[in-house]
Amino acid sequence: MNTPIIVNEYLTIPAEQLEVSAVRSSGPGGQNVNKVATCIELRFNPERCQQLSVPVINRLLALAGKRIDSENTIIITSQKYREQSRNLDDACDKLKNMILKALTPPKPRRATRPTRASVERRIGKKKQTSDKKSQRRRPDWSDND
Repeated sequence: MNTPIIVNEYLTIPAEQLEVSAVRSSGPGGQNVNKVATCIELRFNPERCQQLSVPVINRLLALAGKRIDSENTIIITSQKYREQSRNLDDACDKLKNMILKALTPPKPRRATRPTRASVERRIGKKKQTSDKKSQRRRPDWSDND
């Protein structure tokens, strides 16, 4: 691959950072699947990319999930189309969207307390459930004096 991925106006992933290989697709498709390597495997190691900051790299690795190998290389495959070029574009789009998602920092969570009414509702429901279940028990006849 000799074209870089332009993520936004500030960030471009150089082509040297991307490793592209074509493999045979799986699934239906007849002889075309058996003969032509249309599935694209795009590899990108974010730790080697100087344009990405450490928090962005950590978020990107977390977003990638199971697409990471032992060397923290993100492996993206695309076999959506029958043409190799369209699958390459699709894989690049997947990586671009993943990086864009990692660029936005998560919104910090502010701790809040439940309202008094919501606490009372919760305790009231717990009491109702307790009463309902206590009525299912066998009656205790030994206490009748």
